[in-house]
Formats: sequence, C-alpha cells, structure tokens
Amino acid sequence: MDDVSAYDVAKANVNLALDFAKSFATTGSTGKVAVLLPDEDECNIMLDDLKINDTPYPNVVLSSLRRSQPGDTRMFKPENLLIGLMGRGSGGTVKPMENTKMYVIVVASAQELPDVEELYEQIKVNDEQQDDEQQQEQPVIVMYNLKLDTLRGDLGAPAFPGKDFQDRFLSRVKPVYFLRTRQYSRSTNKPPFILNFQGCLFRSYPGHFQTLLDTGTGRYRKVCGNDIRPPLGEFKEQLLDALREEGAVPSKDEEGKLFGFLRTGYKTTTWWEEERADASMEWMT
Repeated sequence: MDDVSAYDVAKANVNLALDFAKSFATTGSTGKVAVLLPDEDECNIMLDDLKINDTPYPNVVLSSLRRSQPGDTRMFKPENLLIGLMGRGSGGTVKPMENTKMYVIVVASAQELPDVEELYEQIKVNDEQQDDEQQQEQPVIVMYNLKLDTLRGDLGAPAFPGKDFQDRFLSRVKPVYFLRTRQYSRSTNKPPFILNFQGCLFRSYPGHFQTLLDTGTGRYRKVCGNDIRPPLGEFKEQLLDALREEGAVPSKDEEGKLFGFLRTGYKTTTWWEEERADASMEWMT
C-alpha cells in the first residue's frame, strides 16, 4: 500500500464532509450548510486541488473559520501571525455566516480549536440579540472526524490551549457517531503465554456507548452497554471480563490482587477523564 500523507487524509475528510453537508442542506434562504477549514489559505488550496468552487452543491459552502475583511487581498497578513503566536483569539477574523443552519468543522488542530469556541460564542450572542419575531433555530456546529481524544492530549503544552479549554468547551461536544479502537496484550500462565486482544468503544446517538470485543473473525461482539462513556481503563477491564468468562484469561481470584494491580498499573485514565476540582464531566454523555 502506498504511503498516505496527512494532506491526503485531509482531502478525503473534506470530500466526506461535503457529502455529509449535502444531505442536510435544504432549499430556501436559511438552509445553508458551511464546511469550514481552519483558514483561507487551506481553503484556497483545497478548492484548487478538488477543482471545485466555493459552492460545490446547492446551499453547501466550502469556506474557512478565519476570513479576511471584504476587499483585503493581501497575500501575507502579519497580524494573523502575531495573533497565532499570542494565542488570544482570532482578532475578529472568525465570524458567523448569514443564513447558515449548520457549520461542519474539518481538519482543525488543537491550536485552532479555540476558533470553534469563538464561533460558538458569536452565534450565541447573535441569537440573544434577536427579538421574538426574528428568532430562528440556533445553528449547529459539527466537529467532523477531528479525533478530539487525540487533540485533548496536546492541551496544556507550550503554544497550545490550556487544559481549562477541555472543561470550558470541549467537554460539551456530544459524541454523535463515535468509534475508538484499542489493542492490548495480556500475559497468561498457559500457552501461548501472551494474549493479544482488541475491541472498540462505539456509539451512534441517541444510543448508548457499547463496548465491543473483536472475535478474531472480522466481527465484533457486544460485551456491555453504558449510558455514560467509560474511561479507557474501565473499557479495557470490560473487555477482560468478557475474556475471563470465556476462560481465555485467569479469573480475578486465580490471578490475585497483587498480580492484577501489577498488570493494570496505577494510572488507568487520561488526565481529562479524572475527577478534578472544577472539572466538567459532560464528556461522558
């Protein structure tokens, strides 16, 4: 298989997002769906590469989170560089689009996620300023294939948003279609002495979170369901419980508490899954 670059993945995600947006776009003046890349340069490159205009389908727009003022045709904008280095907002370049009912955010990095929060805050302000006659349904923001669990790992690092961004905004993003696979190894006291197993955490909203065990036949078997999302350590333990029932690994009594602890370890959750002071646990629903 040929190597696949990050740009190839980004281009595939944009194509998928456009098809996704097409199914939600409706006729009329308020039925527009906007697929947004992080900035204008990325958007222009994608438009050229895909050989499409900024309205590839009726009421579907391909644009960017950060947009210049009308008439600003400069190729290089030094103020954007300073804004990016300081990490203090977009400087007014993030603005809602008129007559738009859905925003689909694609290929945004952890450093660009605060722009999504800024868009949300501006939409909320505009909604509060409308009178009863003007009131319309608030637009929806969709995070499309952004791998937020991976991006959360960068929060708090130098030049990245702080960890408070998780509790303030990211924890409120509801997983609508979620699939997270994991592979593990487990030592046993009988041949082959090492057991490799894998499974996935799956959700299709409004259904519950499902822990699925790979049966090794190209199919998954449901192990259990959860109304709230289990942390990774609990998810792994649910897979192990299923293997214990099958006799593939020793029971907890046979294994003993000490060996069980040594295999599991002290740290079984990521930092944002832990119960912390003033932490938001909305990510679990």
